[in-house]
Amino acid sequence: MNDQDTASRPITVSLYESAEKIYPRTVQGRYATWRWICVFLTQAVFYGLPWLEWGSRPSVLFDLENRRFFIFSLVLYPQDFIYLTGLLVGCALSLFLVTAIAGRVWCGFSCPQTVYSEIFMYIERLVEGERPQRMKLDQSSFSAQYVLKKFIKHSIWIAISLITGFSFVAYFVPARTLADSVMHAQVFGWSLFWIVFYGFATYGNAGFMREQVCKYMCPYARFQSAMFDQDTLIVTYNQQRGESRGHRSKNADPIAIKAQGLGDCVDCNLCVQVCPTGIDIRDGLQYECIGCGACADVCDPVMKKMNYATGLISFSTERAQKMGAKSVSLLGTIARPRVLIYAFLLTCLSSVMLYNLLTQAPFKLDIVRDRSAMSRLSEDSQHHMILENIYRIQIMNASEEDETYHLSVKGLDQIQLQTPSTLTVKAAQSEWFALRVSVPAEIDTSGSHKIFLTLTPTHSNHTLSEATTFLVPSH
Repeated sequence: MNDQDTASRPITVSLYESAEKIYPRTVQGRYATWRWICVFLTQAVFYGLPWLEWGSRPSVLFDLENRRFFIFSLVLYPQDFIYLTGLLVGCALSLFLVTAIAGRVWCGFSCPQTVYSEIFMYIERLVEGERPQRMKLDQSSFSAQYVLKKFIKHSIWIAISLITGFSFVAYFVPARTLADSVMHAQVFGWSLFWIVFYGFATYGNAGFMREQVCKYMCPYARFQSAMFDQDTLIVTYNQQRGESRGHRSKNADPIAIKAQGLGDCVDCNLCVQVCPTGIDIRDGLQYECIGCGACADVCDPVMKKMNYATGLISFSTERAQKMGAKSVSLLGTIARPRVLIYAFLLTCLSSVMLYNLLTQAPFKLDIVRDRSAMSRLSEDSQHHMILENIYRIQIMNASEEDETYHLSVKGLDQIQLQTPSTLTVKAAQSEWFALRVSVPAEIDTSGSHKIFLTLTPTHSNHTLSEATTFLVPSH
């Protein structure tokens, strides 16, 4: 082959590099303990809450079909959408507050992606062994042992994923009803779709994608730096103390070590092996770091074995690192303008929402005009000619007891109801009622007039008044 043939051949450049599988090493320590506590607490709430009864109904149920939302003693309707908005804003402010104080501690300890990745990796270690065994197994050729271990692992993963999908759907369909349908193989339609879909998402994200979700899909990693400052607690490596890194024996003479220009880092690389995202914390702050503290957990025992002080890798701040401080003032971390502003806004929002929830009327009224009969002449029970407007009203009972309501109308002279004014709605239900409102036919004021319908319950001191219009045609 000559040079001309080589030059004429097209050059292929790969713009995509396959993700390298990460095999995190098992780690024990205080941060690992707290991480597992968070796993147990979050999953106890997630899996257990749909089964918790509140009276004769689930304690938490988002009944989309009937457009009702039950949260313990609260019964909310679509008209209460403002509370969902407030909840989302509150969650965002809480995330900003936590991030400003302690970086991505939410990601490292309580994020669902982290929680399920921890569970799946635990199953993986249980079935396939520790890091060297897992790496050896994946590099080996197909064998009976390989197939058996992979089958057991994926079977458990799929089971956990489907249970997770079931629990997710149980927040929208009563758990006991859903379980009975599953047991009798009668679950169809959207319930089955979402169980499988959410289970598949859990299986894929926690079993295969793991750190890729945190690094490439989650937007939080990208804008976290905007909420960090020099007083934010982050996982840090003390470069002044650790560099230059290098191997040495446990019994090496400290004077000789210093003479060689070596720091406390023995370059064991364990901090990289335990990292769930595969980064080297010694390279400084990186957006891939989820703040789990695994590197700090594995570094401290090494320092103890070498008779060095612990904390070479620790939760600290950039300011403390620059000043060479051995500890961080928690008060100094919290008492900062941005933290206080986030806390103030969150407190105000929470207070307003709580006040509105505690003082709101336990019922709601919605009025819809009948478009097919805007205004009509009729006769009342005494055969007097009257002018009627037709409405449909929806009464939403947000209490846990059946309620009887009295309906009244005002806004025009001699205006009155031609339909029953006493209406009953069952507990936590909503009912539609036809409503006819009339004035004498000889009324001489044409046009649109504002009137008010007032609803008064029997067992509550609240009253609710809603405005609508009464149309009087021109004579």
